Amino acid sequence: MPNSSSISEFLLLALADTRQLQFLHFWLLLGIYLAALLGNGLISTAVACHHRLHTPMYFFLLNLALLDLGCISTTLPKAMANALWDTRHIFYAGCAAQIFFFLFFISAEYCILTIMSYDRYVAICKPLHYGTLMGGRACASMAAAAWATGLLYGLLHAANTFSIPLCQGDVVDQFFCEIPQILKLSCSDAYLTEVGLIVFSILVFFGCFLFIVVSYVQIFRAVLRMPSEQGRHKAFSTCLPHLAVVSLFLSTAMIAYLKPPSISSQSLDLVVSFLYSVVPPAVNPLIYSMRNQELKNSLWKLMAKCVLKTMNCPSISIRDL
Repeated sequence: MPNSSSISEFLLLALADTRQLQFLHFWLLLGIYLAALLGNGLISTAVACHHRLHTPMYFFLLNLALLDLGCISTTLPKAMANALWDTRHIFYAGCAAQIFFFLFFISAEYCILTIMSYDRYVAICKPLHYGTLMGGRACASMAAAAWATGLLYGLLHAANTFSIPLCQGDVVDQFFCEIPQILKLSCSDAYLTEVGLIVFSILVFFGCFLFIVVSYVQIFRAVLRMPSEQGRHKAFSTCLPHLAVVSLFLSTAMIAYLKPPSISSQSLDLVVSFLYSVVPPAVNPLIYSMRNQELKNSLWKLMAKCVLKTMNCPSISIRDL
């Protein structure tokens, strides 16, 4: 059997056996990818271009959209290329890079979601201190810490995973490289170090999960005490999208990594990995734009400006929008 020093490439899981199904999968993945690019790109542009959205909540939403773009761009392009060209190969360095960037983006995204829960907690439970606690420098520091945490997490796990000797072949039973599938190829007890790191990471993420839960318990208690129905509606409209995104992120990740091995199968693992790696980045923009009227208005203005510039319409001033 080959060892890790002799492996130059891995074989990813084929999404289909026939060319017709491979083309179908390609167009399906392309549609999802373009939808994610469009949704997250529009949100990023709207937040960056409209001064009314230059607030801490939308600043963190901008970071979330950028991380979603990075996350889905790490997995889908290679899967689309393999389906289009009827191949399964990925280079050793490409596999290592895919694991690093995926862990980098997804862990930084979880940190941003945790920070966003703190932002909503301060805005609703401590509104008088919001300007002090969530100032520009504080927000920039928290966002930088989230990105740095993701970078460190990705480097640590990728370096440790690919330092393990591999001698169980080069077939990865997944449509992209992920750590559990690489560990199946190890041939020594060295993989226990990576398992220990994963357990430690789960404990840290569980601490973040508890922080989010406690924050929202305090938020809902404060909202229910509001005398104004309009105030309660406004508070819920800013909190529920974030809570929905957190729920989608955590539920899909927990199903992927905490499901019992007894119910594991190749097709089930493929579906579950698709749910937690592809669905959240594609659906998050839709969740945030459904109930947020201010964001929807900014998106409509942005698209109207683009249409007017494309049409070069002289009768309507862009500033009037």
